[in-house]
Amino acid sequence: MHKRPLKPPLRLQPTTLWEYPSQHYGRGVQGNPRYVGATPSYIIWNLLERYTKIGDLIVDPFCGSGTTLDVATDTGRRARGFDVSPQRPDIEFADARKLPLESNSVDLVFMDPPYGDHIHYSDAKNCIGKLSAYDPAYYRAMHQAIRESVRVLKPGGYFGLYVCDYFEKRRGLAPVGFQLFVSMAESMAIVDIVSVVRHNKSLEMGNYRKAAEEGNFFLRGFNYLFLAQKPEARNHGHGRHLNRVP
Repeated sequence: MHKRPLKPPLRLQPTTLWEYPSQHYGRGVQGNPRYVGATPSYIIWNLLERYTKIGDLIVDPFCGSGTTLDVATDTGRRARGFDVSPQRPDIEFADARKLPLESNSVDLVFMDPPYGDHIHYSDAKNCIGKLSAYDPAYYRAMHQAIRESVRVLKPGGYFGLYVCDYFEKRRGLAPVGFQLFVSMAESMAIVDIVSVVRHNKSLEMGNYRKAAEEGNFFLRGFNYLFLAQKPEARNHGHGRHLNRVP
């Protein structure tokens, strides 16, 4: 008698609504499951399978616990991960705003950045996670990180940004996703916008749901996955790059 698989098999997501009931795929884990704010590894797997080939170079400027590195290894890609607070030896110390990489050298950049100061990511003074989603300094810092990713990408290379909006009852909604989307659109062609269902345990807790109902606000039920491509060459006002913000 065959044992049931621990998790559903991986497959390319065919729509712009992605859902997978586990943080990890297969019988193992990718990255550290105890790391706060870890990226679901199936998201990275889908991007690498769709937009890269074996041997391509993948870069994660906010590498966290190393999920991107593990998925790249699983799929035969090369990878470099950077963080201001490296969690393991194969993650290199660097600020996402200044990567030690040559221009036009990377096939795909994936980032899952901080989107508020509600989580303690590190004690590093230059940690973007120390900046509030209500502070313009956060968006300036992220704009610099996105532009640095554009610099290192090869023409035609792909960029993926996984992020969520932020909400505090006292201060209201901080539409993080759309503000970072504008930074992307300034220098890249938008490929698509995906909604990824969140499986945060707090979303199922009765006290959280009760507070949302009584306070007339919403719990964050999805993350954005914004997909873009670095232009092959500058386009002078027509064609596929009309979606760039002037």
